Amino acid sequence: MTSKTIIVTGGTGAIGLSIARKFFETGCRVVILDLFQEKIDALTAEINNGNFTGFACDVTNENEIQMIFEKVFERHKSIDVLVNNAGLQHVAYVEEFPTEKFRMMLEVMLTAPFMAIKQALPYMKEKGFGRIINMASVNGLIGFAGKSAYNSAKHGLIGLTKVVALETAPYNITVNAICPGYVDTPLVRNQLQDIAQTRNLPLEKVLEEVIFPLVPQKRLLDPAEIANYVYFLSDDLARGITGQALVIDGGYTAQ
Repeated sequence: MTSKTIIVTGGTGAIGLSIARKFFETGCRVVILDLFQEKIDALTAEINNGNFTGFACDVTNENEIQMIFEKVFERHKSIDVLVNNAGLQHVAYVEEFPTEKFRMMLEVMLTAPFMAIKQALPYMKEKGFGRIINMASVNGLIGFAGKSAYNSAKHGLIGLTKVVALETAPYNITVNAICPGYVDTPLVRNQLQDIAQTRNLPLEKVLEEVIFPLVPQKRLLDPAEIANYVYFLSDDLARGITGQALVIDGGYTAQ
């Protein structure tokens, strides 16, 4: 993977940053996209290396994506790996779920990956190499009360993954979705508060009474575990894996 160019959306969050650092530490050129410029500036100043750069980007704006991808290609002469990781969560039962919030979550977690893939494919086809990893979820495979938008987006993302994998199979491009269970991130920690409210539980009881009964390993995953999985799927060692929804969940979906 040395000298490959990697784009990670949602690259300043816990999972996105872990992925970005993994590739950077192994000699790749990494470009992170995030909605907030100040977060990108802080990270790039901390790392202080020309092979770790970033752009402020609204991933739901295709013009912004197109312009950024053009800049990345102009600078690095390739776009080899795209990780569609940007996401957000809102937990509420359907009757109380704001319709605009539902639409916005699908835009970020389903339409935005479609647009990013659409913009990346010409560069990958030109080079004859590409790896696309979409960050789905176990909630792309099974339901969870209160997560109508998140589940809908992630189920759709797995469907998109399969279609693009079929369309790109002749071009040495693989397309896969990773389906993590509960990962120890701020997004999940905030979600625990939402679950506490919807289920009328004390916050300190949510892991013990709601989450861990679903997870045989009785733990939250580390973001580094997700980063290692993404890295493996990007390597030639995984060139025969495409169109798959690959689960890493501590045994959640084995039950």
